[in-house]
Amino acid sequence: MRLRSLRERDLVAAIRREFPAKNKGLVLGIGDDAAVVRSGRNLSVLTTDLLVEDVHFTALLHPPYYLGRKSLNVNLSDIAAMGVKPRFALLGLALRKGLKTEWVKEFFRGLAGAAKEAGVGLVGGDISSAGKIVISVTVLGEAKALITRRGAHPGDLIFLSGRPGDAAAGLRLLRKGFRLGTNAEADSLLRAFLDPVPQIALGRTLARFRAATGLTDTSDGLSVDLFHLCEESRTGAVVEVDQLPLSPALRSFAKDPTRLALHGGEDYGLLFTVDPRKSGLIDGLRKTFECHWIGRMIRGRGIFIVDRRGRRRILEIKGFEHSL
Repeated sequence: MRLRSLRERDLVAAIRREFPAKNKGLVLGIGDDAAVVRSGRNLSVLTTDLLVEDVHFTALLHPPYYLGRKSLNVNLSDIAAMGVKPRFALLGLALRKGLKTEWVKEFFRGLAGAAKEAGVGLVGGDISSAGKIVISVTVLGEAKALITRRGAHPGDLIFLSGRPGDAAAGLRLLRKGFRLGTNAEADSLLRAFLDPVPQIALGRTLARFRAATGLTDTSDGLSVDLFHLCEESRTGAVVEVDQLPLSPALRSFAKDPTRLALHGGEDYGLLFTVDPRKSGLIDGLRKTFECHWIGRMIRGRGIFIVDRRGRRRILEIKGFEHSL
């Protein structure tokens, strides 16, 4: 396996070829938001994520309390994207020398708060030292049924929860010197980046009512995550730009709100597909959850966007990916 100049998706594809899903008890391996193994009558769902200082966060911009929350919540978002209930977490933490005790206390206060809100128990892990802060969280969920990226079909409707682009706009504001408490609109964008909320209840509801055919979260950017959904389901997609749920705050602070909504990343909403015959069920769920219709799945490959004049063009796939 040659790793020179690989993008993240290329590396994942290479690893997937090296480790085919042939293990006994493995239900779903590499290629989705989480792995699934059979444990008795139930399914165990496992996911892990890594946050590295100066790659995923900057300590000077990201308060430790919110970093503690986010380090768990980004993993809980993967669990939500499978439609299952999170149960337990493991924490791997490397701290650099000279870090203040107060920083560590605030980090764990945030982590504990997020765990309590989700009903998750921190049951172990490892702590070490390093040149930069490194946070690795693993979460275990349990389910009797789940939703994967593989079930979407041509003709399915595409829905999105949350407000895409807000987190990317919040990061821009942080870099410009904005901090929480500036004003209500700016705060909504800052919180979208600093303190994302995993859509666990929505994911579990979609699974419980078998309302969605395909499901993923929007961590890397809408265009990238829709590409993943299409790739696993072997379909294409059309997105209606007028249907993107852009927040008033995003429109106020961003010169390119549509671009941020399509490619910004770190929103941690849910992107899911629905059989048109179940659209009435989604209408009922929308009374409780903020979900927006944004397009439909199509035959063949390729993702297209329809602009305000009805013109269709290929949607460029851009978002956060590591270059290796």
